[in-house]
Amino acid sequence: MALTLTTESQTKLSSSDDSDRVAVNMVIRQDPFNITLDASALLAVSVLLVIGMHFVEHFVLEIMIVAVPAVLLIRNDYLNFLKLGPGGTPPTPTGYARLTWYRLFTLRDPFSPPPRDPKQLPSTGILYQRPLPYRPGPRPVVAGLAPQRQLNQPGSLHAYNRLRAAIEGLTAQTPQKFVTATSCLEKHGFALFSRHPVNVCGNGEVCHIHTSDRSMHMNLHPDDIKEVLEKGWGERHPMAWKGWVRAPVPTTFTMIYAPRDESDLRIVCKIIEAAIWYTTAEQVEIQNGSEP
Repeated sequence: MALTLTTESQTKLSSSDDSDRVAVNMVIRQDPFNITLDASALLAVSVLLVIGMHFVEHFVLEIMIVAVPAVLLIRNDYLNFLKLGPGGTPPTPTGYARLTWYRLFTLRDPFSPPPRDPKQLPSTGILYQRPLPYRPGPRPVVAGLAPQRQLNQPGSLHAYNRLRAAIEGLTAQTPQKFVTATSCLEKHGFALFSRHPVNVCGNGEVCHIHTSDRSMHMNLHPDDIKEVLEKGWGERHPMAWKGWVRAPVPTTFTMIYAPRDESDLRIVCKIIEAAIWYTTAEQVEIQNGSEP
């Protein structure tokens, strides 16, 4: 099945609502934790410590010395969580506490593929048919769990528009198989769904695109995850573990870096075809998603 982008679909996307336009121009920032003491502040802290040693119980003073920087560290970490923008976790103290628990079990190596399950369909990936080229340049810096976002190398708005138009064109051609809607995993952002998934994740969600940094998440066959990781096009989600604590996402859940230009976009479209293959066990071609 070949998909060719049309001028009509590009124009339709260009007239998207203002909220999307604001979202795609967001700058994601993570602030490091640091405490700066000038001479007067250092003197004040020293005086307070000396007074505390004489008038406060040692046990209470020790708790205060540890608690103050700990509270500041947690506050900084919480603010960084909020700065990642909207995602699958509510931006509340309760949501932050839930993610803090999940951090105990995150993948130690997001660049190693998950094991294959020989009983699972489809039995193999499809990227081996036409291996991916290596992604030029270093990997982007990635932060967060839910949301998980790129901190640098944001995707181009042009590539985002064309990718979204390509996916919308696919659903227009095959409405009996695919549909687009808001991601049910992220609860924000544009997503592609299969109406008849073989591997079900998020009501048949194939992939979703983050409007803030234009990266995306999708499920891939372990064979294809290996190809993506080795060629530098993405990394596994840190919560895609398998263990005694149930993970909120499958082991096949993968982040694909935002396309920076037309060349990246062609590769990303091939990776989305692999995500469709894993979800539906059907090969679908998205013809480049680039300029004809």
